[in-house]
Amino acid sequence: MASVNAAKLDQIIDRFVALEAEMASGAGGEDFVRMSKEYAELEPVVKAVRALRDAENEAADLAEMIAEGGDAELVEMASAEFADLKGSIVKLDKKVSVLLLPKDAADERNVILEVRAGTGGDEAALFAGDLFRMYQRYATVKGWKVEIISANEAGIGGYKEIIANIFGSGAFAALKFESGVHRVQRVPVTETQGRIHTSAATVAVLPEAQEVDVQIEDKDLRIDVYRASGPGGQSVNTTDSAVRITHLPTNTVVIQQDEKSQHKNREKAMKVLMARLYEQERARLASERSEERKGQIGSGDRSERIRTYNFPQGRVTDHRINLTLYKLDQIIEGSGLQEMIDALTNEHQAALLAAENDHAA
Repeated sequence: MASVNAAKLDQIIDRFVALEAEMASGAGGEDFVRMSKEYAELEPVVKAVRALRDAENEAADLAEMIAEGGDAELVEMASAEFADLKGSIVKLDKKVSVLLLPKDAADERNVILEVRAGTGGDEAALFAGDLFRMYQRYATVKGWKVEIISANEAGIGGYKEIIANIFGSGAFAALKFESGVHRVQRVPVTETQGRIHTSAATVAVLPEAQEVDVQIEDKDLRIDVYRASGPGGQSVNTTDSAVRITHLPTNTVVIQQDEKSQHKNREKAMKVLMARLYEQERARLASERSEERKGQIGSGDRSERIRTYNFPQGRVTDHRINLTLYKLDQIIEGSGLQEMIDALTNEHQAALLAAENDHAA
């Protein structure tokens, strides 16, 4: 039997059937939009529950056939089928439990991705560029769109800092465990003695904020405009188009100068500011819910070392779940990143399930 309360599953199926009937009866307007959203959320749960119950009913019939005995060959076939079904039931039971876990409200949102070079000078900037391109390629695999908000390039092809918008359904759910310090061990192209250097880059993955998420009052903002400058201080343009916005209550500062239009720079800076303030509020609420903290993979703290990319050995290690994959090339190319993300997601779900079971007990 399913580990989830049967009465709860009945309620979910009853609600799903009722929604189906209401939508078929010709409901329109806002009611139809609201019902469609709820229907879409319940549909995968109901499919999994129905598959689980079908498997349980079939297993019960086979158990009865085995108990009755009779033709030895038929009993042997039924026993083999019963054993397979038991395995399927365990998997379906877990799937239902996972589908019923509390959802992170931000999971389906677009992402603000920030990658910054850390310790290691030029090599850190090159690594920051490698990481950004890894996420860019991963986004392409997923069919998402990447739009650069701002980029502070290093002279050797990397980035001191790059901020981008990633547009795609479920982008935050997939990338949210990427926040933290990523460390690289490799021989830099500038190294003549063949020595391995260690450098780092910091990644922040923020769910894109909506206006209803963050209330920002004009009095809380200080907006400075100035002339944008490029590498070495050379003038990029001759107008005061660069924008620096300071949120006074939190002292959060966002600078944007990539666009020639002051209006566009201000728009982009506000988008990043809202995402940062929204994430600060999410972190504050998460820290208040101690049970939820136990179900997190790492703290999400940007100062936490989460992963090491060792080029000489071709391996990537995620320190939070002690997972090492000897697939560095595929991961850096973006195509192999999904395996790491799946492992982090599974570990997170397992921790949440354990916390739910402890709470139920």
